[in-house]
Amino acid sequence: MSTLVRKKDAYRLVDQLAADATWDDLMHEIYVREAIERELEDSNAGRTKDVKEIRGKYELPE
Repeated sequence: MSTLVRKKDAYRLVDQLAADATWDDLMHEIYVREAIERELEDSNAGRTKDVKEIRGKYELPE
């Protein structure tokens, strides 16, 4: 699911980049912002898991 992009947000994102930023830098910033928005949406909708459940899933046997 993709969020609509408001031009002012896109301009703000570009303006925050360093003067010598690359296309990869821009794509990274877009990816990070999209990931955060998606995770906030999941959190607000109650689609979360308990930390103990996640830790248990990745815990290595002794």
